[in-house]
Amino acid sequence: MENVGSISFLLLALIVVSVIVVMILAKYVGLWFQAFVSGTPISLFNIVGMSLRKIPPRIIVNAYINAYKAGLRDINVADLETHYLAGGNVINVVAALIAAQKANIPLDWKRATAVDLAGRDILDAVKTSVNPKVIDCPDRTHGEYITGVAKDGVQLKCRARVTVRTNISQLVGGATEETIIARVGEGIIGAIGAADSHLLVLENPQLISKRVLDKGLDAQTAFEILSIDIADIALGENIGAKLRADKAESDKRIAQAKAEERRTMAVALEQENIAQVKLMESKLIDAQAAIPMAISEAFRKGNLGIMDYYKMENIQSDTKMRKNISGSDV
Repeated sequence: MENVGSISFLLLALIVVSVIVVMILAKYVGLWFQAFVSGTPISLFNIVGMSLRKIPPRIIVNAYINAYKAGLRDINVADLETHYLAGGNVINVVAALIAAQKANIPLDWKRATAVDLAGRDILDAVKTSVNPKVIDCPDRTHGEYITGVAKDGVQLKCRARVTVRTNISQLVGGATEETIIARVGEGIIGAIGAADSHLLVLENPQLISKRVLDKGLDAQTAFEILSIDIADIALGENIGAKLRADKAESDKRIAQAKAEERRTMAVALEQENIAQVKLMESKLIDAQAAIPMAISEAFRKGNLGIMDYYKMENIQSDTKMRKNISGSDV
């Protein structure tokens, strides 16, 4: 009886282990059968090994089936596993390769994986290459208008729309949309600045587009510029007139300062002349004060007699009388 019980226990344990193994292998068998019926057989041991290598088998199997059915026969399971372990998006890369093949865009597995690992969305790049997209210049984060000043001093505000498509060969290392926006904005400012009059720009906005396109602004970028269209153009301030007015005001202030300087110098010179006159008057008073002393000295030395003094007094009185009479007649 003990032998029968042991056999029953072993049989039950074997059944349980078998059920567990079958349940574990069921998902792998399902993936193997899916690959088998799709004409892309993958060994069951390889599928199990993916799980052991921390790779989702379903992603790899589905990507391999899609690639094989699309005619991408040069991609194998090992390539897909390697790209996944490197941190790439396997499904996205395969979808991009299929889309590029259908659109006759030259794109191989090596370049696609390099672009994907560089952080670019390779599928979106292929879609943009097939269906070009439009970039607003400037974008909303850098203001509403690009502002330039024509040679006549009038300010013009422009908004452009740039149509681009992806340049697959420049995706790795090529400049992004921000560079396109910056270059187009610089080109628009230069084109407006080169115009002799703002009226020429308003009459022919295509002058801006043509001048900007001729500069080859898409060099070393991940995009190819197809067209640049001026969506809006508006008048701004008359910068030239404002500058001329400011210069006139500055010249006026300079002239006023110089005139004030000359006036101040004239006032100073006048004061100096007044002081000089006062000095001469003081010298005259000193000289007049010395006359009585000289007469007294002449009396003491005998150089002047009393009759001479009276005669001189009479002459002075006569002269004073004549001056008074002359003043009354006037």
